[in-house]
Amino acid sequence: MRTRLVEVDDATALMNILNPEVVERSISFELVPKSLEEQREWIREHQATHLCLVAVNTDDDLGEIGPRNERILGFASVSPFRERPAYATTVENSVYVHRGARGRGVGELLLNDLIATAKNSGFHSIIARIVGENASSIRLHEKCGFTLVGTEIEVGRKHGRWLDVVEYQYVMPDTAR
Repeated sequence: MRTRLVEVDDATALMNILNPEVVERSISFELVPKSLEEQREWIREHQATHLCLVAVNTDDDLGEIGPRNERILGFASVSPFRERPAYATTVENSVYVHRGARGRGVGELLLNDLIATAKNSGFHSIIARIVGENASSIRLHEKCGFTLVGTEIEVGRKHGRWLDVVEYQYVMPDTAR
């Protein structure tokens, strides 16, 4: 298993990993599944400054079929944290792992490689905004060195329920204060 930068040809695989989470669970605040063209556009937006990595494997039949005879097991990305220029060195991350590949270290590989990629891209801080009931994502972020910095109470509504968001932060060690 390894990571690589996302490609537009990965769109179907990413869509097939993300859309069930959008429709069936409350771990994403998206309400409508992405179309193939929307997923392709999202990838194009994540091929420059704010990158996306995919975890791939050729050794088993888990994950979604991607280009080059690979199985895509998950993806992780950084996006702008806020629009104002002073926030330019802070990003927000997302991590999604294929349901069949969970518990195999995919999320940890993706998040650790994403942290390294963000550091190499000159980012100073990564913010993770996680639905409060998503214990596996909270554990993953804590394992990778993120620290809880706050809780936003009932800031989202999905599937007829109010949802809290816990905010975690990772500050690049050698760029810290």
